[in-house]
Amino acid sequence: MSVESTTVASARSKAVKKQLRKWLPNQHGAWAMLAVPFLVGMWLGRPSWQHVPLLVAWLLGYMTAFHLEQYLRLRRISRNPKAPGRHVRPLVTFGAVLVVIGGGLAVAHPWLLLAAVAMAPFFAVNLWYAWRNDERALLNGLVAVFPACGMLLVSLYLGGGILGDGWRGAVACLLYFAGTVFYVKTMIRERGNRDFYRISVAYHVVALGISAFLNPFLTIAFALFLLRAVFLPGRSLRPGQVGMIEMGCCVLLMALLLI
Repeated sequence: MSVESTTVASARSKAVKKQLRKWLPNQHGAWAMLAVPFLVGMWLGRPSWQHVPLLVAWLLGYMTAFHLEQYLRLRRISRNPKAPGRHVRPLVTFGAVLVVIGGGLAVAHPWLLLAAVAMAPFFAVNLWYAWRNDERALLNGLVAVFPACGMLLVSLYLGGGILGDGWRGAVACLLYFAGTVFYVKTMIRERGNRDFYRISVAYHVVALGISAFLNPFLTIAFALFLLRAVFLPGRSLRPGQVGMIEMGCCVLLMALLLI
């Protein structure tokens, strides 16, 4: 390959990466919250090809919501009238594909519309916080956890599982991801805030107790979650390192839920 060809290929690669950064949400922790309950529900039920379009629609719904929230936020706070416009194209594109795929799923499984309606109030709260430019608010983060963990039941039911078999897993996911909202804040935005640190630790103590009721095996994971909430805040960990630790926590939680 010539030097010129290599240069052109490199330029194209950089352009693609730049475009992806504009289109894909930069909330890295949200991807795990979207994937873990969905995958647990799928395996607790019966994996099916129908989970593929459901997962695609689920991720499209998140990306559509993200760009709608950013559009509303920038419309209200930005002095640059063109700033919200960069979210229009991905919003329309993701939304249009979502309508097509989601519409097909709804025709085949009308009960999915009920699931969407149940999630709508949580989405409305997130939109309101985005409009106020207060997306990092504690309550906003906690509200976002509920529909994500509720997706475990949707995924399970689509595969032919019984909803009663999934509620413990859904609650366990809810306890863990709600705990990450507290814990991550103690590591970054509320770093050094002793009162918030105590709240985070107290939450993890309660979560450990509830996990024992759900499934004794889960106490292994939630004991470790408590230890990291107690000992890691205040240490010199970069956001990337915090994220890697949480990925390990997610893997552990999934493994124990699928035993």
